[in-house]
Amino acid sequence: QAAKSARTVVITGVPDGLLHDDVMTDILVIHFQMSKNNGGDVEEVLYPTMEKGVAYVTFEDQEVVESVLKKDDHRLEDKRLSRYYPLKVTRYCEHVSAFRIYLVVLPL
Repeated sequence: QAAKSARTVVITGVPDGLLHDDVMTDILVIHFQMSKNNGGDVEEVLYPTMEKGVAYVTFEDQEVVESVLKKDDHRLEDKRLSRYYPLKVTRYCEHVSAFRIYLVVLPL
């Protein structure tokens, strides 16, 4: 099995404060397990996080990360939400490295 970081994606645009955190976590699990979203078996969803509207989704298999990233238009839809919410999905590895670069550039 690939390292956890390689099986994890960063989700931004999660609607904040509309539903209980555990309900939103369930909705995210359902979204990323659906084949229409290029999803697969979800190992873990980390939500809420230190950043507002951000969740981390870890899949059982690294291949699912690749297929989820290929889908251009992720829309979080559920009967408990009044409308759909567009989500941005990025690699966990990229997110971390971009954050480090930002910290280095900031003092200049």
